[in-house]
Amino acid sequence: MHYSFNTRGICATRLEFDVEDGVVKNVSFFGGCDGNHKGLAALAEGMTPDEAARRLRGITCGMRKSSCPDQLAVALEEFMKNQ
Repeated sequence: MHYSFNTRGICATRLEFDVEDGVVKNVSFFGGCDGNHKGLAALAEGMTPDEAARRLRGITCGMRKSSCPDQLAVALEEFMKNQ
């Protein structure tokens, strides 16, 4: 299942991912730091949504209260809640 999420409080404006056979795949961020997003996607892909969200939740970026990893966690939690 494909999921799109409009981020809040970070440089990236949107992120998208798929969940297939219970694991995260095809993570993409729109806007922000391309290299970090590719690394984050590579790390999150293959995890269950619950495991990825648990590991990424609460990570901050500088003085911001959130980050790209944290927003991915929020999106994954929202995805799981709506299933």
